[in-house]
Amino acid sequence: MTLSSEAAVLCLPVAMKSRYQQYYNSTLIQFYYRFAKDISQEDLVWRQNQKKELSTLNIVIVVLCSIIILENMLVLIAVFRNKKFHSAMFFFIGNLAFSDLLAGSAYIANICLSGPRTFELLPVQWFIREGTTFIALAASVFSLLAIAIERYVAITEVKVYGSNKTCRMFMLIGACWFTAILLGGLPILGWNCINTLEECSAVLPLYTQRYICFAMTILSVILLSIVILYVRIYLIVRSSHQEATNSPAYALLKTVTIVLGVFIVCWLPAFTILMMDSFCSMKACPILKYADKFFALATLNSAMNPIIYTLRSKDMRKEFLRVLCCWGLLRSGQPADRCLVPLKSSSSLEHCTNKHEHQQTTPIMQTCTTCV
Repeated sequence: MTLSSEAAVLCLPVAMKSRYQQYYNSTLIQFYYRFAKDISQEDLVWRQNQKKELSTLNIVIVVLCSIIILENMLVLIAVFRNKKFHSAMFFFIGNLAFSDLLAGSAYIANICLSGPRTFELLPVQWFIREGTTFIALAASVFSLLAIAIERYVAITEVKVYGSNKTCRMFMLIGACWFTAILLGGLPILGWNCINTLEECSAVLPLYTQRYICFAMTILSVILLSIVILYVRIYLIVRSSHQEATNSPAYALLKTVTIVLGVFIVCWLPAFTILMMDSFCSMKACPILKYADKFFALATLNSAMNPIIYTLRSKDMRKEFLRVLCCWGLLRSGQPADRCLVPLKSSSSLEHCTNKHEHQQTTPIMQTCTTCV
């Protein structure tokens, strides 16, 4: 009996239950994985009986995710404990750090529940496992878009954020998370391929190919929007400072180039593999078997973001050292109370905002190097 004929036979009793009742069917994942990934019963049994130990690659990814968690926790602590960082730009950086921290945590949980443990999960548990990872990664992408928007506003408006515009900032952050949770939660809400086996994804066997295509289209539009915003920033900077290659504007352009390059390198392969999955079967596209490696590369972006967005700020670097000092890692003989002394100079971002608050023609990034 072929796999397709088995599917027709086995789907009959499965389809007798509603989609949501199937969320607690303990045998559903085994069957859907076998069908979507085009594997034999013997291969399925072999996968179930594998040792529940992490492979070398997974251990490396867990270590990487641990670094992601630690460095983004360092960013959050620095922003939280220093009131001089309680401004729009650093709130966006903190939001990005939180989403990246959640991405690292979710990916560790995903790895620990993958392999042979996958077949021990109920569908509802599988949806939570994949959905949490997707929400965290999507929130990181949306945070990048929010930062790109803020950067664009910063160089095109005289006053970036005042007391009357704080609401806009928090609404933008809230929109990032609402959209990410909605996008990642659609499958568990019902947009999945339970009882419609022929629509299943090969990479994520309980997700429909149409949902994968929809999600990747949304993320691709976001990527295009970021590119457009950064191109606009580039044009504004170039038109304002064509002669100064060492100017603050040039530093902004350099940061933007690094951000955009790392984002594309890390995310484009994952986008590509999932777009292929939306119209290609495992048999026709064997590269789909290596999707986990592309997702790991995308997660690397969460490790790079704190470096790109915060280490180029002189005051943030100082705050990092102060936090590490308080943890006893970099005390170097200094008294413990010296670690808690506030920065004498205010944040360069605040200097930048206040300095240009009342100017009418000068772009806000013109004389401030550590805004980026």
